[in-house]
Amino acid sequence: MRKRNFVLIAVSIILLVFVSLAIAQAPVPSSAKKQTTAGNYANAMQAYEMWQANPEKVKILDCRTPEEYVFLGHPDMAHNIPSSVWTGVWNSEKKSFDLKENPDFEAEAKKRFKEDDTIMIMCRSGNRSATSVNRLTKAGFTKVYNIIDGFEGDKVKDEESYYNGKRMKNGWKNSCAPWTYHLDPKLIYAP
Repeated sequence: MRKRNFVLIAVSIILLVFVSLAIAQAPVPSSAKKQTTAGNYANAMQAYEMWQANPEKVKILDCRTPEEYVFLGHPDMAHNIPSSVWTGVWNSEKKSFDLKENPDFEAEAKKRFKEDDTIMIMCRSGNRSATSVNRLTKAGFTKVYNIIDGFEGDKVKDEESYYNGKRMKNGWKNSCAPWTYHLDPKLIYAP
């Protein structure tokens, strides 16, 4: 009887993992900036549900700058490994500060994750995370997903709306998935 119960529980867990992986696969994003060589996509809620189903093997990686991670908030369980870091140099053409590639990104990911972990990567809106997915795939990670709506989501495009131009459409923060401003020393990036 004990053996039968064990087998039933094991089969149930395996099915739950496979179902959660099947659910998480979002369609290829229409924006080329959000597409990856790995071809694995999830929205924020799908990523959260995958993590809930198997937190030991599914990891959430927030590749935004430490400043974004700290001051805008982040998912409770997200590791912060920035794929780009702030330069402090103003780019008048882009009307923003330039970022430069973090040369330690892949090495830091290898310290924290196993190559067969499922890694769900988010940035602000899904563009930098696509680049990060490509970098980790090239570094040998085999199950890497782009969270296509990121932490803040996409901009509202409605001239009639007060939220026009603001990141209030989809994204982790707008999906009601848990997030925090609290900093866990085990999860933060400290070069």
